[in-house]
Amino acid sequence: MLTIKSLKASVGEKEILKGISLEIPKGEVHVIMGPNGVGKSTLAHALMGAKTYQITSGNIILDGEDITQLDTTERAKKGMFLAFQYPVSVPGLKISEYLRNLYNIRHEKQLSVSEFRKVLKNKLEMLNIERSALQRYLNDGFSGGEMKRFEMLQLMLIEPKVAILDEIDSGVDVDAQKIVAESINHIAKETKTSFIIVTHYQRLLSFIKPDKVHVVLDGKINQSGDMSLVDELERNGYEHIRINPSSKT
Repeated sequence: MLTIKSLKASVGEKEILKGISLEIPKGEVHVIMGPNGVGKSTLAHALMGAKTYQITSGNIILDGEDITQLDTTERAKKGMFLAFQYPVSVPGLKISEYLRNLYNIRHEKQLSVSEFRKVLKNKLEMLNIERSALQRYLNDGFSGGEMKRFEMLQLMLIEPKVAILDEIDSGVDVDAQKIVAESINHIAKETKTSFIIVTHYQRLLSFIKPDKVHVVLDGKINQSGDMSLVDELERNGYEHIRINPSSKT
């Protein structure tokens, strides 16, 4: 369970988050929507402890433990994971080496190359990733869809308690969105990972069917609901929600 209590955060002197509260049980998928500049990505990065985003008040509680004061590395060790909108490329670092080290550190194991191949087999098939792609350098020259599929592969290997996906559907085609959505559904069901998905787009949600949808406006959650809220946004836009805030839970 991830609990966010009255979270406020700033970038420099500007307050971006103005008191956000959420509860996300294990295995649930929650979606954060809203127009540009309202605090969606700020929430994602503040939850992960990015230094650019200063938490000024409120609490982040993971399975009963307050992690608000922990740095990014410590939060990751506790089970938090953030998939970036624009993953960093690392020329010279082979994906296979990176993923095996990541898996061994997370699960405190020392799998050999052959043992790790067995771990990867089904995951590669689910994400439609060719085994030969593991010999490429991390995110180097990747398309948007390739980067997002490898982000999901990392997530599958780590099995975090909470996965925060910032614009995971940005810059990818419909086929890649379906693959990403199917992997999210699988991970949430099989590992009980909780998801916070930040997105602008309704299309991804037709493949995921989230447990809860939250609309962020002006640094606060303006409204929460189910998929009917997404349909309302598609019909009427965010300005209608701003003028007519209410809870659809």
